[in-house]
Amino acid sequence: MRVRVKVCCISSTEEARAAIEAGADAIGLVSSMPSGPGVIPEELIVAIARTVPPPVATFLLTCNQRVGEIVAQQRRCGTNTVQLCDRVTDGSYAELRAAMPGVSIVQVIHVNGRESVQEAINVAPHVDALLLDSGNQKLATKELGGTGRTHDWRLSAEIRRSVRAPVFLAGGLRAENVRDAIDQVEPWGVDLCSGLRSDGRLDPSKLKAFMLQCRS
Repeated sequence: MRVRVKVCCISSTEEARAAIEAGADAIGLVSSMPSGPGVIPEELIVAIARTVPPPVATFLLTCNQRVGEIVAQQRRCGTNTVQLCDRVTDGSYAELRAAMPGVSIVQVIHVNGRESVQEAINVAPHVDALLLDSGNQKLATKELGGTGRTHDWRLSAEIRRSVRAPVFLAGGLRAENVRDAIDQVEPWGVDLCSGLRSDGRLDPSKLKAFMLQCRS
């Protein structure tokens, strides 16, 4: 099975075009976050999303936890996918689906221990995909992605085996380790930001090397 690739932290139409031409199946557009790289204003998210041709997915990364705020933001930004980087605390996934017909919902699970496995199992039936990352919601300033750290891939593999929803693997991936990550976890897709960047910019050589490893 071909592993899908999501290139996150896209910051311009030029970066989006470069990622797509390299073979990316999805791009990530990061809205306001408590920490981490890649944040761009919503006006730029709109502009980039409008240039992306189907069938490439456009992911809006949001830290909002209230259904009403998530729906309103997606409508402003016009992406075809919403990536929930934190837990939904006000409202339900059913309400999200009803309010956003045709929009895919991807829930991030920050893999910090065995409790993450049960969280993933509980959430998976209600979303279109899970994304396993290395953030930490318990810190005073939450880490909701873009840490550049790997986590315990044994737990990620257990989650992947335990759920029916497609699973993206994120957290500290780069050309040098993505083959091992794919072999261990067997994810539906992989997702990365910092592993493709040099001095904050999308690095064509790193992008090419990563895609070669994923397609090998």
